[in-house]
Amino acid sequence: MVAASLLVVDDDEEIRGLLKDYFQGIGYVVATAEGGHEALQKLNSVKVDCIISDFVMPEMDGLELLRRMRAENMNMPFLMNTGHPSVDSAVEAMKAGAYDYISKPLELEDVRIKVERALYTKKLERSVKTVNGIIWAVLISIPLWLILGIVMGKVWK
Repeated sequence: MVAASLLVVDDDEEIRGLLKDYFQGIGYVVATAEGGHEALQKLNSVKVDCIISDFVMPEMDGLELLRRMRAENMNMPFLMNTGHPSVDSAVEAMKAGAYDYISKPLELEDVRIKVERALYTKKLERSVKTVNGIIWAVLISIPLWLILGIVMGKVWK
């Protein structure tokens, strides 16, 4: 099984290092970015299954990063973390498409559980799309098989 890949985006080097070391230690592939612009560049060159981003960063905050990603149809799970939690910022992040919201100081086990839940949810969404595609293919092909059966019946007479 291929390890899931994470992108940790935070202007705080200690937080980036902490999350990178923790998730690499449990088998994840982890890339880091110091801010939103660097994260967007990495997203164009690195496979990423999930993003953990700080909310407050200079130049481009986590909310703007999330909005730009969604505008470019990048739909991987996005977890927003912040040292300045508020109901308004959490609601704003969720409305923009964040999967979950994490308050600092980080509880690493809590972050791991949220990442695993986000990845599992994304996997289920892909499975549902596959099943829906198969169902539609079967439904569309039924009339074709009926027509083929009628034609073959007339040919064999």
